[in-house]
Amino acid sequence: MKIHEYQAKEIFSKFGIPVPKGRIVASPEEARQVAAEAGKAVALKAQVLVGGRGKAGGIKVAKTADEAEKIAGQILGMSIKGEIVRKLLVEEAADIESEAYIGIIIDRLSKKPVIMVSRAGGIDIEEVARETPEKIHKFYVEPLTGLLTHQARDLALKLADKPGTQAGYIEIIAKLYRTFVNCDASLAEINPCITTKSGEVIALDAKINIDDNALFRQKEIESMAEFSSEEVLENEAKSKGLSYIKLSGNIGCVVNGAGLAMATMDLIKSYGGDPANFLDIGGSSSPEKVTNAIDILLRDKNVKSLFFNIFGGITRCDDVAKGIISATAKMKINMPIVIRLTGTNEDIAREILKSTDLIPVKTMAEGARKAIELAGAFSRS
Repeated sequence: MKIHEYQAKEIFSKFGIPVPKGRIVASPEEARQVAAEAGKAVALKAQVLVGGRGKAGGIKVAKTADEAEKIAGQILGMSIKGEIVRKLLVEEAADIESEAYIGIIIDRLSKKPVIMVSRAGGIDIEEVARETPEKIHKFYVEPLTGLLTHQARDLALKLADKPGTQAGYIEIIAKLYRTFVNCDASLAEINPCITTKSGEVIALDAKINIDDNALFRQKEIESMAEFSSEEVLENEAKSKGLSYIKLSGNIGCVVNGAGLAMATMDLIKSYGGDPANFLDIGGSSSPEKVTNAIDILLRDKNVKSLFFNIFGGITRCDDVAKGIISATAKMKINMPIVIRLTGTNEDIAREILKSTDLIPVKTMAEGARKAIELAGAFSRS
């Protein structure tokens, strides 16, 4: 689960990590008020759950209250990677002397948290890793002992030369690790972590992703969730017993079983098509579940054909066939639907489908090619 920067900074503050003083606003007038109260330059930062805000013009500095109001009007309502900016964090601008990067993730191979630090702060860590990997220093934390003081000190020495600044980094690294563990985070990141000209070390930015599987014991953080339109759809699908992830293609896939779903998407890609989603209807699929699956897919305006690829083990092919017919009758779908049903009751399913306009196929390959062909010819009004 992702949360906004301002929410991450609230969590940081609870764990003693210093952050700039600021407030969340939703209008230019509020931005002006916060800037006037600050009495100094402020940074206005778009609150969206995607990266690249700075490059998109979603982070700007205002020297006066009037300028803050003007800039807020420009940023609010803008789209950043498809996310509409509805909130701004207005906080006191920092007097920056140097910038660093501090981040913690779980390394799946070693099964340990790994802390990464770099003096190349303020830019994408992926860019640093790609172009100058020697600037990134890593330390794998032993989960049983946690991060020890001398280990935090060794990392801080990689970030600063002055003893006073090193002490600030030691404190922040230790507290960030404590935040990471106590919040069941999959990512905790400060980019940049800055040193001011007066010698303070401050988390100028904040990012935390929470492990979804641990939300049952992170109720306060769970209540912070703000879902994008895609995530709303994914959660609705989950509530109906479907595993759904939206992708960028135009061929809607309905499959039973995660492995078959992945193979179906790979096959579509291999024939030059582009899957619009991962959708697993599960092992025991009723007609109602199939109807719900189609409804979810049709809400994606990019979808131009549907490909059902069902292997009937526990799932009965005749149930799926009935569900498809029921859904198309209720929803008056004019979109081409390609169906490959094999396994339990497949003969019955074929008989059911004979009197319809649905397009049956015998193999996955045939189905993938047909779905791609029909998607290219279909125009959705």
